[in-house]
Amino acid sequence: MKWNQTWKKASLLAITAVMGTALAGCGTTGSSVSQAANGKTENSGTLVVYSAGPEGLAKKIEAGFEAKTGIKVEMFQGTTGKILSRMEAEKSNPVVDVVVLASLPSMQSMAKDGLTLPYTGAPNSDKLVKDWSDPNGNYFSYSASALGIVYNTGQVKTPPTSWADLAKPEWKDKVNIPDPSLSGSALDFITGYLSVKGDNGWSLFEQYRQNGVAMAGANQEALDPVITGAKDVVAAGVDYMAYKAKADGEPVDIVYPEEGTVISPRPAAIIKTTKHEEQAKQFIDYLLSDEAQKLVAGAYLLPGRTDIQAENRTNLADIPTYPVKWDWMDEHGEEVATRFTGLYQ
Repeated sequence: MKWNQTWKKASLLAITAVMGTALAGCGTTGSSVSQAANGKTENSGTLVVYSAGPEGLAKKIEAGFEAKTGIKVEMFQGTTGKILSRMEAEKSNPVVDVVVLASLPSMQSMAKDGLTLPYTGAPNSDKLVKDWSDPNGNYFSYSASALGIVYNTGQVKTPPTSWADLAKPEWKDKVNIPDPSLSGSALDFITGYLSVKGDNGWSLFEQYRQNGVAMAGANQEALDPVITGAKDVVAAGVDYMAYKAKADGEPVDIVYPEEGTVISPRPAAIIKTTKHEEQAKQFIDYLLSDEAQKLVAGAYLLPGRTDIQAENRTNLADIPTYPVKWDWMDEHGEEVATRFTGLYQ
């Protein structure tokens, strides 16, 4: 297995999580598919899934899948960085069967390095957004989030409408941005923006730093000070978190800059070392099913399937997006994260 190359590309996402997760092994009782006396397939045992949240959705998917198939799920939930660091720690004795990440470039690296098990012909895979999933079945983006400008509605009466606005004097020391070494979606935004703007795009992030934009942990850590009013804005905020906070009565809302933004797909893949291939395929089937896609929409995420729309948020067709270059983002993620975090040192 070509772990070294994949880990090198993903290391900036995982570096702060290694100590917290490397020792947290995930055991499994194993699982099997057996034939009952009536000839029908029976499922038993445990399927190990590592999932990059959101936690509420992951729990509902776990419960729905178990109820539908009878397959027990052992799920570890964490950020993309924590999942990658856990997989690195377990590389000599891998136990995970299915991985769900919050960063498409990170999953592309895994697929390129032969770490995923292709699954062709998955039901409903033909209905997925084509740019988000692998045509050879190495990964399936069952959901996505969009990055926007999240603001405190009690403190911001006229929200910014472009990324450049946040570099203006009126926003000095009032803006957070997630740390791309901790947030896969933040890294997607920064690399996606640079893949479109080229090297000149760095001027925006340099202006942010000069204007007192604070790099503030992972996504929730960047959002919390805006909810409390300690900050006014999150740049590259994850939209489903903003929608959920708003629904919970918090004073926040989100705008998508008119010039465009970056979508952050959430791909799922079967890991090549799985000993439970058939059960893992059933989990992918469930993620792409009507039932699971409605759970996705209910969690304020963008459904991965084009034939299912969310009723509680802006849908994909109404979000202005940049024509990002996913291959470029994959190849340059490590150097971009290093340079970006270096601005704050």
